[in-house]
Amino acid sequence: MDKVFKPAEVEDYWYQIWEKKNYFHGEPNPQKTPFTIVIPPPNVTGMLTMGHVLNNTIQDILVRKARMEGKEVCWIPGTDHASIATERKVVEMLKEQGVDKHSLSRDEFLKHAWEWKGKYGGIIIQQLKKLGCSCDWERERFTMDGDYTKAVLSAFVKLYEKGFIYKGHRLVNWCPVSKSAISQEEVNHQEVNGHLWHFKYPFKDSDEFVVVATTRPETMLGDTAVAVHPKDERYSHLVGKTVILPLVGRELPVIADNHVDPEFGTGCVKVTPAHDPNDFSMSERHGLELVNIMNEDASINENAPDAYQNLSRDDARKAVVKDLEEQGFLVKTEDYVHKVGYSERG
Repeated sequence: MDKVFKPAEVEDYWYQIWEKKNYFHGEPNPQKTPFTIVIPPPNVTGMLTMGHVLNNTIQDILVRKARMEGKEVCWIPGTDHASIATERKVVEMLKEQGVDKHSLSRDEFLKHAWEWKGKYGGIIIQQLKKLGCSCDWERERFTMDGDYTKAVLSAFVKLYEKGFIYKGHRLVNWCPVSKSAISQEEVNHQEVNGHLWHFKYPFKDSDEFVVVATTRPETMLGDTAVAVHPKDERYSHLVGKTVILPLVGRELPVIADNHVDPEFGTGCVKVTPAHDPNDFSMSERHGLELVNIMNEDASINENAPDAYQNLSRDDARKAVVKDLEEQGFLVKTEDYVHKVGYSERG
């Protein structure tokens, strides 16, 4: 007998015996009470964390207790593709190798993604075994296995045919650097010292105007309405009238909506449904048009006047403010502290 206890060797020895004797395998047995757990599959974005260790230890305690109680146990292991998060990891890996994702075809990129899954998915399974998890390894699954993919597609088609799934316009978090949609978890909000610009929107066939305030003047190129709060007596008489969008010439209705904060700026806000989630919701309530003014790289697209097309958003902001001032629409500029979302990929 060794004088020093070597836990790693002992654990490996006994775990191999458990696997050889098929102690972890379960089959349907009407004579026994079933006890089944589908493991919350770890993402193949990397290796397991202490959180995974705690989570799977608790599950292992439960399934081992169930076996001791004579129940028919099935603990199904597996890993999750994690879609966007894994894509980000693969893109970072390729970048370190001097490869731009956009220089690859879809099949070439997927080849790298599957290689990543093979490496880190395998590491995760070995980590779970090192942890002593008594999973039924014959039932190991990956969330993009062929049968699973077919099942998901089949369910999707059935839901679509029943009218529960439909296609429509929605706003997403978009990263102009990676040129892809990102999850809310990949958006970091940081407090920045910016500005609040106030400028005039003149009424159609009138010398009168309303003053709106915004932290993103370049997005006014995509405005499709001006909104006020329905109980704001300062502007109630304006609801239903039409203003002209400066620099563009588009006619915009003045609408009343409860979302408007009467205390923000002048209490009269521009509505840009294609570039703000709150404005998008407002557009659905009022049937407003969506005018997207940005390309995938956040430059200004063909939906804006020629003078601003292909400018970066920062250059477009400067140009819009300059033109508004020169044409007499800019009222004032204030310093303003607010939070801005930044992509983890950018």
